[in-house]
This record gives sequence, structure tokens and C-alpha cells, in this order.
Amino acid sequence: MAKFSKVQVITAMTETGMVPVFYHKDIEVAKEVLRACYKGGVRAFEFTNRGDFAHEVFGELVKFAQKECPEMIVGVGSIVDPATAALYIQLGANFVVGPLFNPEIAKVCNRRLVPYTPGCGSVSEIGFAQEAGCDICKVFPAGNVGGPSFVKNVKAPMPWSLLMVTGGVEPTKENLSGWMKAGATCVGMGSNLFPADVIASKSWETITAYCREALDIIASVR
Repeated sequence: MAKFSKVQVITAMTETGMVPVFYHKDIEVAKEVLRACYKGGVRAFEFTNRGDFAHEVFGELVKFAQKECPEMIVGVGSIVDPATAALYIQLGANFVVGPLFNPEIAKVCNRRLVPYTPGCGSVSEIGFAQEAGCDICKVFPAGNVGGPSFVKNVKAPMPWSLLMVTGGVEPTKENLSGWMKAGATCVGMGSNLFPADVIASKSWETITAYCREALDIIASVR
């Protein structure tokens, strides 16, 4: 079951402004990456459902976080159906993210008061997701549906919208400034935060530095 309340999850995403997105089949690698992010100031971490037995890795990662990184809110990403959402909620997912909006997932998450952040590529999808109780909507793929200008233009007539942008996000001042100034609530960042060579060399301190730098940039431009 989820350890953190819905309010705590939304607050963490909003206040830090960044949710790292990561997957690895090796639980030991996943643990080190999560710990590195935690040391860098991250407080909401998305582990994606992208490989065989990913749920088994996730379950162990949640247990690790509760013991070693007690303030880290661990959620699951790449969820497209309600059955998979229910599985991960049973394993301790504190939030559920998907590349698309599925109203049936919203029902499962709402029943357990677990935040559901669906992928939306249009104003109408964002509206339907909000109607279904989704507090934070994921603009995806953000770099392809209009970039920062899309976020800005959505926020103009719908200023209450909380938007997490994923896809096309880079840990640079220019990129992060663009998203934040446009009105993004937070960013989801994956491969650009976890370069393959850094993971292969197990340079965990580099990941910590990347996270700290990105969070500092976000804080400075808000």
C-alpha cells in the first residue's frame, strides 16, 4: 500500500519540480540510482514498467526506499491498463503515471487515493483527465506536442492546470528555464539525467550531481 498521502505526493512534485524517470532490470543498480537521486534532493521517483518482471524489481525498490531513503516517494510509470495499476498499487506505488489517459486507471487509483498522472497530448485530453480526478496531468511527448509554448497556451485559459512535462526535457538551464517559465508544475526526466555510460561505470555521485544541479536550476528560475 502507498506510504504517502495524495497531498504529500502532489506537494513533493510541485515543490521540487522534478521527477526522475528510470528503469533497470538489476535491482542493485536501481537501488543505487534511487539513493543517488535522494542524495541530490529528489523526493519523487518514477520507476517505469518497461521490462519483464519489472514489478518484482519495483517491490524490492519500494522496500529499500522505505528503509534507506525514508522521504523518497516512489511511484510507477508506463502504466496503460487498470490491472497493472492495481498490481503496482499493491506493491506500494505512491503514484501512477502513464503515456496515455485511461479513465479506468483513474477509477482504480481514485478508489485508493493514489495520484494518477496520465499522458495527455491535447487540451481536450487534459480536460477529460481533470474531470476524472487527475490533479497533475503529464504533457507527453512534451517536445513533440508544442514544447513550452503548448504549456503556456494551455495555462492561459486553464490556469488551475498542474502539468508535468516529459519528453524533450534536458538538464540544462536553457531547457529547464523554458518549461518552468511557461508554467510547468514539474518535469519528468529520464535518459538525459541517467546517461548510459554513467550507469555502466556506476558513477553514482555523477547522478547525484546532475540531480542537484537540475533542482537548483528549477528553483532559481521559478
